[in-house]
Amino acid sequence: MKLIKPIQAIILGSFGLAVLVLLVLIVVNFAMSLDFNLLVYILIPLLTGVVSFAIFAAIFQIFLNERIKMIYRVIAKKKFKDEEFEMSISDDVFSKLEEDTTKWAKVHSDQIEKLEEQAAFRREFLGNLAHELKTPVFSIQGYILTLLEGGLEDENVNREFLERALNGVDRISAILEDLDKISMYEFDRYSLKITDFNIVGLTKKIFGELEGKAGDKNISFEFSKSYEPIKVKADEGKIAQVLTNLISNSISYGSQDGTTTVRFHDLDQKKLLVEVADNGLGIAESHLPRLFERFYRVDKSRARNIGGSGLGLAIVKHIIEAHGQAINVRSTEGKGSTFSFTLEKA
Repeated sequence: MKLIKPIQAIILGSFGLAVLVLLVLIVVNFAMSLDFNLLVYILIPLLTGVVSFAIFAAIFQIFLNERIKMIYRVIAKKKFKDEEFEMSISDDVFSKLEEDTTKWAKVHSDQIEKLEEQAAFRREFLGNLAHELKTPVFSIQGYILTLLEGGLEDENVNREFLERALNGVDRISAILEDLDKISMYEFDRYSLKITDFNIVGLTKKIFGELEGKAGDKNISFEFSKSYEPIKVKADEGKIAQVLTNLISNSISYGSQDGTTTVRFHDLDQKKLLVEVADNGLGIAESHLPRLFERFYRVDKSRARNIGGSGLGLAIVKHIIEAHGQAINVRSTEGKGSTFSFTLEKA
């Protein structure tokens, strides 16, 4: 017999005690040659069973409402008043308690796991930030020391070294500016200026702005086909920042004499898919899940030579998600990468 409710155990215990009393009466009757009336064999065990049931039930009810209440105080993190907490011996108390404690343990286990992940991410972030700042700081320090040790008087050296130091300062300034943007996006300390605008026209404008950078590697810009104006509903300035970052990355990590292609696809009546593709070296599949993390770089040494703060894709992701949309990347090593994001059509 499987006991799942306290009242079942109480009934069984009371019945056992009544049977035990009945056996004692029978043994005493035969041992002492007493002639008990039949009512004695019925009433005394019955009375014993009823009284013991009442006593056990009262004690167990007090136990439930006092001891188990303490457990629920820990689980719910609150102090229950008597009228707020009442458990009956006729309920399946322990199954409910097991279920609730299992849920509580899972929640806290998940919270601990998330805290551990956050701690690991924080350590990695601080390490990456220190690494990003160390290079320009050391270069600035070296140039200034050279100037102080005599280079300042040499006209062929002082201007060049000051310009190099300024480049280092500009790099640090760019990192700090992007960190400030990330903080704004993460804590929603900004507002989107939603308007209707032509995404094709905006892309052409950005192509023009980045022609000089693309020319250094002889990279050409193109649309996958001829597009009529396509109206979308978004923050034009923020989407311009997204396109600028993605197209600039396609140049930085694209192949010499390569191509950057922009495509637009109607997903449905409400959404437009925008794709920015290059035919560069591509990215290994193992790197793709972490590509939008702050300071994450696929090829750290190569990426730092190219420049950038290492926060561009993280900012892009925050901007797209702030619009309630999604961004993704697919890539094949040796063939190139494609970044895609959705926008609401006007």
